Amino acid sequence: MEPGFCYNACMSDDLEQFFPELLPAGSGAIPVPPEDMRFVDLKVEPVLDDGPVRLRVYMETTAFQQRPYMEVTLYNSRADEIASVSIIEPIQRKNVFTMHLRGGQQSGKFSLQARLFYPDQPDSDTRSLEFAI
Repeated sequence: MEPGFCYNACMSDDLEQFFPELLPAGSGAIPVPPEDMRFVDLKVEPVLDDGPVRLRVYMETTAFQQRPYMEVTLYNSRADEIASVSIIEPIQRKNVFTMHLRGGQQSGKFSLQARLFYPDQPDSDTRSLEFAI
């Protein structure tokens, strides 16, 4: 075998190769137990193009020892639920997804509520954002 060349010998079954943010050395973050989990960042950006109105949601959590569950719910100005997303045991701490606005209200004030939790345990963290389109 040539020096510096490897094929199957270099392959690994662990996901750390593909998701370096899971490594404490890669991100400077130390994985925490479920009771210490928190949202680090939560942002919403409207996608305004010729298509239907959509929201791009950015979420980041602390590094985890055990993969969490997350629920995100979008409400209109009358506090009616108009969209929701459930994320079960994500592999990475940084997640981006798109939510579509349903119903008659396509502009105005909205609120987004995010919940970070583990089954059969109290919520680890919750966040709310209010924004306008």
